[in-house]
Amino acid sequence: MRTGGPVRVVTAASLFDGHDAAIHIMRRILQQQGAEVVHLGHDRSVDEIVDTAIQEDAHAIAVSSYQGGHVEFFRFMIDRLRERGAEHVRVYGGGGGTILPEEIRALEAYGVARLFSPEDGRALGLEGMIRAILDECAAAPRPALRVDRAAVAAGEPGAIARAISWLEEQGQSEAPSADLAAEREALGALAAAGSVVVGFTGTGGAGKSSVVDELVRRLRTDAPDLRIGLLLVDPTRRRS
Repeated sequence: MRTGGPVRVVTAASLFDGHDAAIHIMRRILQQQGAEVVHLGHDRSVDEIVDTAIQEDAHAIAVSSYQGGHVEFFRFMIDRLRERGAEHVRVYGGGGGTILPEEIRALEAYGVARLFSPEDGRALGLEGMIRAILDECAAAPRPALRVDRAAVAAGEPGAIARAISWLEEQGQSEAPSADLAAEREALGALAAAGSVVVGFTGTGGAGKSSVVDELVRRLRTDAPDLRIGLLLVDPTRRRS
């Protein structure tokens, strides 16, 4: 189990669903209440969402679904998380009146942490629903962080994400692990063994994201076997 650090949530609207107003509101409130949010937008598949949650070492997934296929969508998401060894990632959702009370009960029994109904919205309000998500995520047990060098070297996304989280946690700790220096050295040696690191910086609106998007697109097209990792941060903004 591990504690501390902000709650990280992947947000999206479900596949074949263009109704993104609700999830935009919820992800903004998540940010306002201190969560780290990775927003994917609308029309996102289960595998896209699950892959992102694993790659970002997320505490939770929050999905809005107004397209009528919510039972199959959420069940498949729980199945995929279990198959990937990420059943600790909590799944939250909502869809207004399109998700019936009996469907909510069935999906929560299947493994969804919570599906918010219109009644929940009236009782808790928007901020109350978000606070419930964050409180539950903060209290829920999660696998202990560690650096699995072999899995990192093999490019296993979950192992890389957990290693980054471990380094971040230890770097912010007042009493870091005695292993921190050794792990940094070992990971540095891995990075030096044939890896190329390219940095992009610039003022807001300079086009950094566009350049990175185009570079990654071309690399994936011309060198599909190449492994690419992206670390993105905006140090000029409190919420990034």
